[in-house]
This record gives sequence, C-alpha cells and structure tokens, in this order.
Amino acid sequence: MSDPIYYGKQQIDQDDVQAVVDALNSPFLTQGPQVAQFEQALANYVGSTHAIACSNGTAALHLACLSLGVISGDIVWTSAISFVASANCALYCGASISFIDIDANTGNISVAALTKKLQQAKQIGSLPKVIVVVHLAGNSCDMQEIFKLCHPLGINIIEDACHALGASYQGKKIGNCQYSDCCVFSFHPVKSITSAEGGMITTNDPNTAKRLKQLASHGITKEPSELQQAEQPSWYYEQQHLGYNYRLSDLHAALGLSQLAKIDFFIERRKQIFQNYQSALTVSNLTLLEQNIEGESAHHLVVVLIPNNKRDVVYQGLADKKIHCQLHYMPIYRQPYHRISDAAINTFSGAEQYFANALSLPVYPDLSDQQQQRVIRSLLEIMNE
Repeated sequence: MSDPIYYGKQQIDQDDVQAVVDALNSPFLTQGPQVAQFEQALANYVGSTHAIACSNGTAALHLACLSLGVISGDIVWTSAISFVASANCALYCGASISFIDIDANTGNISVAALTKKLQQAKQIGSLPKVIVVVHLAGNSCDMQEIFKLCHPLGINIIEDACHALGASYQGKKIGNCQYSDCCVFSFHPVKSITSAEGGMITTNDPNTAKRLKQLASHGITKEPSELQQAEQPSWYYEQQHLGYNYRLSDLHAALGLSQLAKIDFFIERRKQIFQNYQSALTVSNLTLLEQNIEGESAHHLVVVLIPNNKRDVVYQGLADKKIHCQLHYMPIYRQPYHRISDAAINTFSGAEQYFANALSLPVYPDLSDQQQQRVIRSLLEIMNE
C-alpha cells in the first residue's frame, strides 16, 4: 500500500532541531534575543525597514488592522477568495467587512471589479478605511494598480502575504511594502517556512512599527523614549494601549530563523514542482492558475482548475488513492457566519467560477519526483474515466 501524499507539509532537518534545542538550553524560552534576530533577518530578506513578530498569521492581520486605526464603524474590504482570517481581522476591531470579486484565472483580486466597487462606494460615501489584499497561492496581485486606485482615496492597504513569503513583484520581494502600509506573513507548517506557529508584520513606517510592537505585548512599553513619565527606574513600564498577548516565543523564533536560512532552496524546489505540473498538464484540458508576469510566485499552492463540475469527483478519486488535496478556498461570503444573500452571491462571477473548479495539488519541498508523478498519473486517470 502506497504511503499517503498530503497537499502540504513542513520540511525539518537536523539544523532546525538543533536550533530549537539550543533555544531550549538558553536562558530565554520567550522574550529573549531570538525573536529580535528573526525580525531583523526577515526584514533584511524582504527589504522592509521594520518587522514585528507575533504568534500567528491571524494575530498579524488583527494587529495590522489595529495599527492602522480600524475601529467600530469602519469598513474593510478583502478578497472573496481567501481564508476566513482575512475578513475576521476587521471584525475583531468592530469594523464591517465587504468582499471584492476575483479574476477566476488568477484567484487574485480583479482590478476591474475593484475599480467598479470603488466608484460605487465613492458615490454613496462608503469607502473602506483599509483593503486587505490577498496574494493567493503565493502569486502577487497587481499591487501597483491597486495602489493607484486606493492611495488617492486615502485607503490603507494591508498585504495578506501569508502564502507569499519568498515571492517577488516588479523585481522586489513581497513584504517590502512599496505599495502597502503593512504586509503580513504566516509561518504555519504548510507555508514557505515554518516556526510551527508564528507570524510577522512588515512596514516601513516607524510609528506603525511602534504601535504594532506595543499591541502585540499587552500595549506595554519599557522603552525610555516612549514613556509618558520620564526619568523612571529600569523596572518601570507603562500600558499605553489595550493590547494583546500575541508574542512569539524564542523557541518558535529559533526554528523560524533556521528555516529562513533555507528559504531560497524551498522556493526553488516549489518552482520545480509547479513547472513539472505545468508541463504534464498541458497535454490535458486542465489548467493551472495564471501567474503574474510582473512577479515570481512563492508557489505556496498549485491550484488546478477542473472543468465541467468534476472537481469533487476528482478530489474524492485522489483521496481514494491516498492523495490528499484541498480546496483553497470556499468564498468567505458562503461561510455561515459571513453568509450573504443568493442575489448578492450572483454578483461574484469570478469567485463562483473559481469555487466550482479549483483544487490544490500536493506541493512541498520534499515531495519526491516519484510522488509527484503518482499525483499526475492518478489525476489524469481519473479525468479520463
């Protein structure tokens, strides 16, 4: 019996294990030097001025919204196709959420749909405070065009790059924040690198960075330059905001640092796997999501579009062969908590087309060529039945 193949998983080597062991044997399991080192290393990698670590990608999205002043009564927009955290982060702040349709061929926000939605919102005085832009599957959205539309209207931009660490756009790494106020990453085990659980927010604005750092640690600061009461003893601290315990531990940071040193290998291997799928599926009527010609994807996901309402049949057929695929994602507005009317659903033609066809195939660095051929062979056999 063949071993199961999963859609994604971590690759851990002895260097990673040793990094965690070293952290365990150090004086600090949390609030020690590993976190700051991880933050600096990631900022250097993506080309941002600041990076702030936190406990997971969802916490990072929440912190990004808080740092940009999202409050009750505000409106936040995000992609119709994403994990629910891209919407929930606004609700945590008391704001309302609205969805932007996607291009069914890329899975990313449709610039045409965004343009139309902005025009309508401007006419009725309901522009969003923030847009959460999702780089689905690790493939960059058209950030320059989105920035051109949003910036003149005073709309802040958060990049949800939880899929996109290691990706680039216009020759620069996603996370450099050229076209956004903040960029958010996740280090969940299926992502480009893992810290088991963990997240990071990058920004180029020092005031935003200061707010993020305080909000991630109960709203507390001990920095002498930030204290409202000057000339205090070294033990003194102040809670200046209602913050959260969203800190990352040194154990997680140590693993993240070790993984970050291998990211170029991880991304290159994912790219090879993507290209293998691309070559094999050109002879069939199956297509992969289109790639942004202005960037290089991190290939967090390889999404194949299954025509003729066969997606669920293919999913089950592969599962029967112990090949575990996934759907990324149901439209958020179809979730019971976020459910909109059937009439409203009909306005999301791109998201609905994508939802009917999309299936994420296995992709992770230690997926062997033999395993990938098994996936391809099985997929084509099921399609031909």
